[in-house]
Amino acid sequence: MKIKKAAVIGAGVMGAAIAAQLANAGIPVLLLDIVLPDKPSADKPDRNFLAKAGLERALKARPAAFMDKDRAGLIEVGNLEDDLKKLKDCDWVLEAIIEKLDAKKDLWERVEKVAKKTAIISSNSSGIPMHLQVEGRSEDFQKRFVGAHFFNPPRYLHLLEIIPTPKTDPQVLKDISEFAEHTLGKGVVIANDVPGFVANRIGVYGIVRAMQHMDKHGLTPAEVDQLTGPALGRASSATFRTADLSGLDIIGKVAEDLGKATPEDEDFTLTDRFLGITQKGLLGDKTGSGFYKKTRDEKGKTKILNLNLDTLEYEDAGKVKVAAVEAVKGKPIAERVKALYNAEGKEGEFLRGSMNDGFWYAAKMAGNVSNRLQDIDNALKWGFGWEQGPFETMDTIGVQQVINNLEAEGRSLPPLLAKMKETGRDRFYDAAPDGTGETVTPAGDATPYQAPYFLLSDLKKDASKVVKKRPGASILDLGDGVLLVEWHAKMNALGEDQLRAVQDAHKLVQDMGYAGLVVGNQGEHFSAGANLPLILAQAQADEWDELDDMVGQFQQTTTSLRFSPHPTVAAPFGMTLGGGCEFSLHADRVVASAELYMGLVEVGVGLIPGGGGTKEMLLRFTDQLHPGQQIGTALLPAVQRAFELIGTAKVSTSALEARNLGLLRDHDLIVMNRNHVIDEAKRTVLALAPDYVQPTPRQDIPVMGDAAIAALKSALYGMHEGGFITDYDLVVSEQLGKVLSGGTGNNRTARVSEQHLLDLEREAFLTLLGKKGTQQRIDHMLKTGKPLRN
Repeated sequence: MKIKKAAVIGAGVMGAAIAAQLANAGIPVLLLDIVLPDKPSADKPDRNFLAKAGLERALKARPAAFMDKDRAGLIEVGNLEDDLKKLKDCDWVLEAIIEKLDAKKDLWERVEKVAKKTAIISSNSSGIPMHLQVEGRSEDFQKRFVGAHFFNPPRYLHLLEIIPTPKTDPQVLKDISEFAEHTLGKGVVIANDVPGFVANRIGVYGIVRAMQHMDKHGLTPAEVDQLTGPALGRASSATFRTADLSGLDIIGKVAEDLGKATPEDEDFTLTDRFLGITQKGLLGDKTGSGFYKKTRDEKGKTKILNLNLDTLEYEDAGKVKVAAVEAVKGKPIAERVKALYNAEGKEGEFLRGSMNDGFWYAAKMAGNVSNRLQDIDNALKWGFGWEQGPFETMDTIGVQQVINNLEAEGRSLPPLLAKMKETGRDRFYDAAPDGTGETVTPAGDATPYQAPYFLLSDLKKDASKVVKKRPGASILDLGDGVLLVEWHAKMNALGEDQLRAVQDAHKLVQDMGYAGLVVGNQGEHFSAGANLPLILAQAQADEWDELDDMVGQFQQTTTSLRFSPHPTVAAPFGMTLGGGCEFSLHADRVVASAELYMGLVEVGVGLIPGGGGTKEMLLRFTDQLHPGQQIGTALLPAVQRAFELIGTAKVSTSALEARNLGLLRDHDLIVMNRNHVIDEAKRTVLALAPDYVQPTPRQDIPVMGDAAIAALKSALYGMHEGGFITDYDLVVSEQLGKVLSGGTGNNRTARVSEQHLLDLEREAFLTLLGKKGTQQRIDHMLKTGKPLRN
């Protein structure tokens, strides 16, 4: 079934955000809420007031709920009294109303009377069992009903728990799962219809137990967050910052409900300290204070205060450091996890206690909350931002060591762990002795492993697929005649390994008869740009011949994606900055993740794009003018547009915005699910290959020369005099203007080649790199991560 239009009932924070994500995916949405009762003394209120308010809230949300605010035009607001009949046009009806069973049952009775007979019906409830909601409804309605539990904010948290009831039609489950994954871009976990489903059941258990262990070992919330955050491969919000974001009242209510609904009452027992915090009204971000409180110092800078759990007063604890965390900084995830699990002192005791609780409970819930270990791992990764799920973490430590520790604590082993002990298996994944890609079932038996999507890490298990490898890059055979260049350096900073891998891949495509090339990876980000420490070191050592050659090589490599004899496709996602952006700009096609933070940001470190980015943006904006404008002063809008984009270091907040900025073209593809970007890029190469014709560099690019330089200088002077740009901003901007104008000495009807613009880029890049102001900016960025305004 194809879902062409959806309805969301309930325009609160969650409902409006779900509607926004549907609109992000290009799906028209009907957003409905109740009608506010009339007040005798007031004018008649807008009957769509609540739905409109929800939409406005979504438009103002930070982080942004919409990838492009224009997508809000796909949302039609209405109310449940006047507009319920419009459900007849909707293929998916989803409720996000108050968490009360009677209210949901009443709503479904009304919906069944008007919804189309083929529509999928879903509840976004986070805890009310799905089968209870449809009691009394027709068999047909129950077949089309399935839980669809989003995590907040729906745009950014990848997880969607799909919860079938015993009556749900398997085809409905398949249809909604495929729509959620491919159209909405979600990571789908099939959950059983039990209290808390998967992520909340195990995640809230972990938060409650962490609070208990914190009190036991005399740690502070800030120390616990250091131990349970990025060092352990988890989100920076860790434990107590996550609780603040969720709302301490919500955490408390969920824990209380789970304690009542499950046999393990003691497992969800909230500490007296936690109850004291909530009783004082400290509920987290919604009240402005919880375990942490955000304030400002006398200079107006944001300061985070920590709650003293003994006095319930806030204190400035400064930057909290924990020795166990400091000792593992910069190490790979596996080394960090092992070291922290085996750490000494109270920090180690806390971690072993809380992690063992999580391991024991996840194993106990296997087969209960979900029928696959992968779904439990993915729920925690996608819903809470963990790098590894509980079973993957046990694999990292060693399952038998975890079992020994649990038994030493006097715990009885859940059946899954008992079976692991009996068989002697030390891993849940790749369970077969020959490593043929098996995993363990909740019953403890080995079964073939199925990844939820295409994984490069799985591909590389076949050595024949690794065509060539360098420390910072690899060339992989994706099959069907397509090669992939994968960068795998820190932040995928671009240096010699990355450039040579692209160059080698081009040669391999031609020599071995491949169809084409993809540049992409499945790291944290596509690429954060050039290797700044290396560039700064070479500049300070006066290695100018080497730098000139390096910039020339960089330009040749980026432009090779445009002028090779075979199709090239870039597959950017996440941070795609500086040089990473320039590679994407030169590919024949871009297949981009919808979550794309793309931009030419070099001015922030006192440089201009030197890998063809300046040239490319001038060409793109010039080409968008009609032929009569591509001459003389009529060119100025294109020059100004490129100047503004690069000169302000504008970074897109989504792929849709990147397209609006001109960083993506109309024919470039946007994929909602980042996990499918490589697959789509491969398909795009194969589609381009049969009729591909090698392009040639352009020789007749119109430029304005001195006329554009004069116009840009005049604007810059006014901005400088008005205090909008600094002295050194002026220096950098003048160099940028020179390149975009085609250089000095040209008249307003001049024509130049692409190579001429590349030469101007390289000259401006090296000129700026030699200046003290640029070196100060680079040094400041490397030390603080923030730009210097000098």
